[in-house]
Amino acid sequence: MTSGAATNRTADRASRVRGSTAAQAAGRIGMVCWGLVHLIVAYLAVRVASGDGGKEADQKGALQEIGSTPAGQVVLWVLVAGLTAFGIWQFLMAATGYTWVLRSGRRTRKRIGSAARGVVVLALAYTAIRLATGSGSASGNQPQQEFTARLLALPAGQALVAVAGAVVIGAGIGAAVKGVRRGFLTDLDTVHLPSGTRKWVEWLGFAGYAAKGAVYVIIGGLLGYAALRSDAGQAGGVDKALRTLAAQPYGVVLLVVVAAGLAAFGIYCFAAARAHKS
Repeated sequence: MTSGAATNRTADRASRVRGSTAAQAAGRIGMVCWGLVHLIVAYLAVRVASGDGGKEADQKGALQEIGSTPAGQVVLWVLVAGLTAFGIWQFLMAATGYTWVLRSGRRTRKRIGSAARGVVVLALAYTAIRLATGSGSASGNQPQQEFTARLLALPAGQALVAVAGAVVIGAGIGAAVKGVRRGFLTDLDTVHLPSGTRKWVEWLGFAGYAAKGAVYVIIGGLLGYAALRSDAGQAGGVDKALRTLAAQPYGVVLLVVVAAGLAAFGIYCFAAARAHKS
């Protein structure tokens, strides 16, 4: 058997798995869990805006917040299952998905995006497992700073960190453009949405992707500043990005606006779980 034939057989299997009823159900339930995480991040961002330091205003902080509730352990295990399913679904989409996108370059970019999302989601599921079992805790910006420190220690490390920052900024701009141009609608089969809700879903997606884009741009900017100063401590993730925003003039207002956008994205995920093409 040639390598090309083997690759085609593997792709066919992945396509069949992705299209199966079980995989579809699991992936869509996982998307609901992804939306829930964003809603809690939005809530934590509002707490930051109100002056309550509290837990980190990022996905890991959201898991900590869930774990602190009376039914937290049960909910965490539900999220572990849902996020794991969503991560696997993203990898399946990366392998054989987006067949409705006619332009091969755009389809490839979407598949790369799904693969990156799968990595992030599965890492978050792992964090949820550690919190549920009591073997770990959310560590705020430390992972981003450790990663930046390792890059800075390499030859041409400052340049590498600067490139990473530029990539993240590019991803943020791409997310914002996707929201402004309503590009996310091409991935939805809107006939599956309840009557009269399409306009609401459109606005939720616009606000959500714009807010996520703004956060990514700030994260990329922090990486660029860390490269300029050769200081990994200047880098950070979502939590540091939101706190940096809050420290700017009119930052509290801007942070509340971004929090509203993140909440909008969370609600959008609920609709997308029902209407996303497969």
